[in-house]
Amino acid sequence: MADPILREAERVEITVLVDNYTDTFLIESTDVMKRPKAFPVVGPLAEHGLACLIRVFADSEEHVVLMDTGRSALCLLYNIKVFDVDTKAIEGVVLSHGHRDHFGGLLEFLKESKKGIPLVLHPDAFSRRRMNSPHGGVRDAPLLDKEALKGTGVEIREERWASTLSSDLIMVLGEVERVTDFEKGLLWAEAKVNDEWVVDPLHDDQGIAIKIKDKGLVVIGGCSHAGIINTVKHTQKVSKTEKVHAVLGGFHLTGPLFEPIIGRTIEEMKKLRPDFVVPMHCTGWKAINQFASEMADQFLLNSVGTTYIFQ
Repeated sequence: MADPILREAERVEITVLVDNYTDTFLIESTDVMKRPKAFPVVGPLAEHGLACLIRVFADSEEHVVLMDTGRSALCLLYNIKVFDVDTKAIEGVVLSHGHRDHFGGLLEFLKESKKGIPLVLHPDAFSRRRMNSPHGGVRDAPLLDKEALKGTGVEIREERWASTLSSDLIMVLGEVERVTDFEKGLLWAEAKVNDEWVVDPLHDDQGIAIKIKDKGLVVIGGCSHAGIINTVKHTQKVSKTEKVHAVLGGFHLTGPLFEPIIGRTIEEMKKLRPDFVVPMHCTGWKAINQFASEMADQFLLNSVGTTYIFQ
């Protein structure tokens, strides 16, 4: 199947509605990074989750898409009000994968959104899942309820491979090809496949890409269970674009399974030569600090409510 064509955008604005971290003392803004007002009367919430509002511009066109919906409706809908987001202007939702910290607020959000908008996700996002770790034992994972979603009137688009939204200005990456030798995935996660519990292949893990004219790719990962380096390399391949302008999102480098690959991930990220790196969500404190130290000229510290402007 031929890869879709990703049009060039003039500008993209990415506002972080849900993330693990909020800090109202982060008030310094730049041309690329706009912080919310210092010491607001009503401040935002943070939680272990991710949601990003994406506005993309080309000529007279403007499109608005929501990527992921955090762990809870409580956090997402509260922050939507804090940042005065018009939910009726959102034209579609992209789900990076079927884990609760990315779909937790989805059902309640869809009840407030414009009816009939598309929800783009990989079919495996509906998989039955559990965690089986030496630390917490076996724990069933919350299931994304397809029938409940249909009841909101949303148009469910199950896309296994790369596809586009917003007049071809946003690419949803689809299944990410695994090419690195060190990004092994979430080995404690299991999925029910052919009536057997197996290590979850997490085929539904995907991201979003926008191509900025004369600047290159802006890549946004959800948790990047396929590996953030794999995700960027896959984006380069399916978009047929080598230059990487910015890499944002969860890089999943926290905890005992992933901290050993922090150094290798940063080493490979340097080779990709992005102009900006914005680790979020499940990247973890150790990895975020190491990115800040080793890629100081490219690193941007995220906080809930920050808007990134690439143009």
